[in-house]
Amino acid sequence: MSQICITRAHGLSPKKARQAAEAVASDLQSEYGLQYLWEDDDTLTFQRTGISGQLTLERKQVTVNVRLGLLLLPLRASFEREIHAYFDQRFAARKA
Repeated sequence: MSQICITRAHGLSPKKARQAAEAVASDLQSEYGLQYLWEDDDTLTFQRTGISGQLTLERKQVTVNVRLGLLLLPLRASFEREIHAYFDQRFAARKA
């Protein structure tokens, strides 16, 4: 089992950060069949065969922890690039 942990600063309000996390989860559900659930106001968990993890929102940062099963280990670098791209797209501070 391999783990990916990425933390990124963001400048979004709590409401906007949750909307961004929901958009990421919805995209991943559509694209990869991941199931997700909000555990509380700040923690979203997701899973499917071979992958599981959680996305945690804090006031000024977002953290994702992903656990990959053995069959997905060769795709680790690809998953990391995707996570960074999603964070760049969804959690970038919006200019007024």
